[in-house]
This record gives sequence, C-alpha cells and structure tokens, in this order.
Amino acid sequence: MSAKFDYFIVLAAMRTGSNLLEANLNAIDGITCHGEAFNPHFIGRLKSEDLLGVSLAERDTDPTQLINAIRSAPGCLNGFRYFQDHEPRVLEPALNDPKCAKIILTRNPLDSYLSLKIARATKQWQLKNIKRRMDAQVEFDPEEFAFYLDNLQRHQEFLLNNLQKSGQTAFYIGYDDLNQLNVLNGLAGWLGVEGRLDQLDDTLKPQNPAPPLSKVTNPDDMEQSLIGVDWFNLHRTPNFEPRRGPAAVLYVAATKTPLMYLPIRSGVEPVIRDWLAKLDETHPDDLITDRNRKQTRAWMQSQTGHRKFTVLRHPLARAHTAFCTRILNKGPGSYQVIRHTLRNRFKLPIPGQVRDNNYSLDQHYEAFAAFLTFLRHNLNGQTPIRVDGAWCSQSLVIEGMSGFAMPDLILREEELGTALPALARSMGHTNPPEPEVCPEDMPYTLEQIYDEQLEALSAEAYHRDYLQFGVGPWRPQS
Repeated sequence: MSAKFDYFIVLAAMRTGSNLLEANLNAIDGITCHGEAFNPHFIGRLKSEDLLGVSLAERDTDPTQLINAIRSAPGCLNGFRYFQDHEPRVLEPALNDPKCAKIILTRNPLDSYLSLKIARATKQWQLKNIKRRMDAQVEFDPEEFAFYLDNLQRHQEFLLNNLQKSGQTAFYIGYDDLNQLNVLNGLAGWLGVEGRLDQLDDTLKPQNPAPPLSKVTNPDDMEQSLIGVDWFNLHRTPNFEPRRGPAAVLYVAATKTPLMYLPIRSGVEPVIRDWLAKLDETHPDDLITDRNRKQTRAWMQSQTGHRKFTVLRHPLARAHTAFCTRILNKGPGSYQVIRHTLRNRFKLPIPGQVRDNNYSLDQHYEAFAAFLTFLRHNLNGQTPIRVDGAWCSQSLVIEGMSGFAMPDLILREEELGTALPALARSMGHTNPPEPEVCPEDMPYTLEQIYDEQLEALSAEAYHRDYLQFGVGPWRPQS
C-alpha cells in the first residue's frame, strides 16, 4: 500500500510554538522536520549553507529542487516549517498537492503578538535553561496589534479557502495542544507513520508563561483596546472569518424605562442618547452605559419586560459620517495613523490639514469616492488596514451583538420619528418625546455631493448590507 503522504508542511507563524512542535515531530520514528527550509534569510537552520544537498542559491533559483529533495529524503516522511513571509513560490503548490500533508498550528493571537514583542526586546528566541530566561515588559500598541491581527486572519482565511476549494483538510493543532501526548500521537497516526511518542520532548521551555496583562507596561490601555474582540472565536479553527464582539461597554440603557440601545457606530448614537434622556427627564450623562458583560447581564436580569433595540443607517450615510469624523477630521476621535496611510499609500486626495480655503466641495466628492473604493477592498480583506467598527458591515455588527444580547427591534434611521415614540408608548409612556434628526456631517453634507456614482460605490462596498436589509437609494432626512 502506498504512503498516505509524500511530505508535510507545518503552516505556522512566529511565536506559535513551531520549534516545540518540530522537536516532538523529530522524536517520532519515521518523521523528520527540516526546519525553516524556505526562510528567505537561511535554509533550514541559522547559518546553514545547504539542506539535503541543495544550496541556498539553488533553492532561491528553483525552490522545487528543495521540495523534491525533501520528498525523496531518507525516512518515512519528511517535511518543513513554513511562515507567511517564507518563499511564496512554495505555498500554493504545496496547498494544491493532496500528497502534501498540511499541519496548521495556531495560537491565541494576543499571546503570540506579545511573545514576539518580548523576544524582539530581549533577543531571546528559544529557552532551554530556565536560569537563562530573560524577562521584559513591552508596550501594547493598538494600531500595531490591529495590523498584526488583520494580517494573520487574512492569511488563515487564505489557507482555509484553498483547502476547501481543493477538497482537502488539514490537521489543526493549537499551541496548548503541544503538551498533550495523545494529540501528538494522533498527529503521527494522521500522517500515516507507525512511530509514536512515549514522552514529550522537554528540551524547550515556555519563555513567557505569565498572564498577558503582566507582560505589558500599559495593561489598562490594552484592556480598553481589546473591548469588543471575541477571543473565544478569534483562534478557533476552521472558521477564520473576522468576528465582532458584542461591545457591551457601548450599550446605553435609560435610567428608569427598561430600554437598552445597542449602538452601531457612525450611526445615530447622539440622537438616541438624547431621546432616552428626554424620555426619563434626565441628562444624557446620567444614562446607564460603560458596563461590562457581567454588569449588562445583571441589568437585563433585573429589568423584567425590558426591550433592546438597535438602529440601522443607510450604508452610504454611515460611510460618509465615518469618513468625515474618523479620516477627514484630525481632532478627537480621528484615526490619524490610518489617515496618514490612506493619504500616502492609498493616495486619498485630502490635504494634510483641512481648512475652508484649501478643501473644496469637488475635492470632498473625489476624496469620499476614493474612500468608498478603499472600503470595498478593506471589507474584502485586501488591505493591511483593519476593518474598523466605524465602517464595518452593519450585518456583521448585529451578528456579533446577537450572540450576547439579541435585539428585540432593528429600527431604521428614516423611521425613528414614529418608531421610537411607538416603542416608548408600548413601555407605558403616554406622551413620549420625538427624536431629533442626526447632526449634519462637516465640512460638507452628503446631500451636497450625492449622485448615482457614489450610490454605486457604496453598494459595491456594502453588498451584504444592501442585500440583507433591502437597502434602496439614499434619501436625505427631512
């Protein structure tokens, strides 16, 4: 009977435990892992000049030479570790080859990100003697982590989609599985070799076993930045679809009436907050908000007959608000790092500082149209910039919140004038206030630039929302 596989590839990333996995694979009779065979800076191991008779120069000229050498090397099954920045000409042929076994190693992205920063700070990439362990705290950078996470998710989704399209599967193994003898022996069985481990390799020691909060110099900032990220699904396999958490900290409840608003950012948050305050004759600052999930759940349990609602906005109007407040604006709430990248790498035609005398209506149209084009690529995972909550698909936001607090009502901005008073009357109010309309975007309104071309660009970017919610052409609010 022929062998199940000709060779294997360990698809991993830095600081996911790939060295430990390789050590245990090499301890199994019949398996040999040849390190980072396609690292652009070396071949197999640091300072190596060749691998299996193939030189570094020969590999770079024709990487299939090394693939063939690994495939035909002595022993039952040979393979190598592969990271995202390794030789790109190797990945797709390996993914498309059913005789190449795919082992996908994952780790909680926050842990791998912090471990990578600590390793770079200490210059310690492996630990064999615990007495030589070097400790360090690092600063958590939200923008850097968002880029890291987006990049990781796109790569994982690429792997998954390629395997699905070719009708293959992989052996998924997590960082925490690497100390499970039966899991590693299960991997050996899946690879089709007879060898098994009697004990785990203990040469390599965990370098940073402490909790994540103790590894950073700004734990409070990290906690705040990670609100809304659903860690229970980020690293699960095989579903690598980016998810949005419920962001309970943003939910807003009235002070007396058992009503809770679940906001969608770049929407009608100020209008709803003002209306909820007027409903109970209080100040917006007195509304119940900024609560964690436990506190939010406690509110729901204590408020018999409560109602939760959210409000959809036309995707084009929402995108325009996000553009004006997050990108065009340089004041509070703006995304200056993303703004800089959009101007310099994506050539968004906006000046460094928007003033009345250097930014015309025509420029605003051109810049917003370019932003909508960027959104189409961004929402399709084709840019290195995160899909931010200010402009992500509203359907995805609702899916995220529904896992924690299913909204009783999904209202539309254009119907708030009648829907909110009707909701209040159903809760016992006989003379509820009417909501205001959303404040106009600055420095120009959408009404001043709207045309069919912008609508078409919006529909391309937010195809899912247009389909899910039956969105038609935008109309100005009266």
